[in-house]
Amino acid sequence: MRSRYTAFARGDAGYLLRSWHPSTRPERLDLDDDVRWLRLDILGKTGGGPFDTEGVVEFEAIHRDPTGRGVLHERSRFVREDGQWYYVDGVVA
Repeated sequence: MRSRYTAFARGDAGYLLRSWHPSTRPERLDLDDDVRWLRLDILGKTGGGPFDTEGVVEFEAIHRDPTGRGVLHERSRFVREDGQWYYVDGVVA
């Protein structure tokens, strides 16, 4: 989760696509250059431990754009395959 947040903050669409599960990954990803990501707060998690193959992370990501400050609140679902964690999907709260 933290690595994907960092990729958003740095504008690294390539990493975001590589860490997205192939079953739900878009063909391309256009990041908004006007959004500046400021902080990630992990609110909770289930699974995602060293012996798990699935995990859910609830977070808030604080950002600023031309209209002001904003908060993305999401519950993201991840799966581990061949030792690699992949983002599957999320529900925005």
